[in-house]
Amino acid sequence: MKMQWVGIAAIATMLMFAGQAAAVDAAAFKALAKKKGCFNCHGMDKPILGPSLRAMGRKYSGNVGAQDRLAGIIKQGSKGGVWGKAAMPAYARLGDDDIETLVQFILSLK
Repeated sequence: MKMQWVGIAAIATMLMFAGQAAAVDAAAFKALAKKKGCFNCHGMDKPILGPSLRAMGRKYSGNVGAQDRLAGIIKQGSKGGVWGKAAMPAYARLGDDDIETLVQFILSLK
């Protein structure tokens, strides 16, 4: 019985830290997206020139290869067509770590 309570306490602690890590990721994402101008074209919940970040998360979350696809679109840009006529400019100068931060957060949105 005592071991069961220890296990429950350990799981609760892990969940608490996982929630804090997600909050840090959201803060890092928002700071990076603001700095790089992502919010000029993408709203969190509403499209601007491009789709909303939440719509992208819903569309691609759980898809095999979605992380690489979105990373490629950020790095190389895209032609219009998937989300409308607007094209996404390339952000080739953005580092791989920054792109990973952006993509992981977008894919976490539902």
